[in-house]
Amino acid sequence: MDYLYLFFIAFLSATLLPMGSEILLLYNLSIDLNIYFLFAVATLGNTLGSIFNYYLGLKGEEFLVQKKILKEERILKTKKIFDKYGGYSLLLSWIPIIGDPITIIAGILRYNIKKFIYLTLISKGARYIFVIGSYYFFSN
Repeated sequence: MDYLYLFFIAFLSATLLPMGSEILLLYNLSIDLNIYFLFAVATLGNTLGSIFNYYLGLKGEEFLVQKKILKEERILKTKKIFDKYGGYSLLLSWIPIIGDPITIIAGILRYNIKKFIYLTLISKGARYIFVIGSYYFFSN
């Protein structure tokens, strides 16, 4: 059940909801759950959450702005980042505050979905490797 919770929280953390999965991951590490399975579940959940954001951007830019879920200024600012760095800006999708809008902008701009998934998977996986590595580095 711990793995399912981590997957669910990691998924939600990648959306516009203000959540973080790192604390739950650290807790799960502290109770000696399988490190490889924790990494895979967290990375998969977080990547799928970003794919959900992509779909929101693809299908709902107007809706997101009208409902004030995303501010137009933030969309324009993020579009500038995406225009400047292209798909490689998706490697920043793990960063709080700017990461989620980047994945939505990729959908709005109809960025290639295969490249999107590849770059997002790298970004999310790298974050969880950092969290797991930090846990073991500082717990010894």
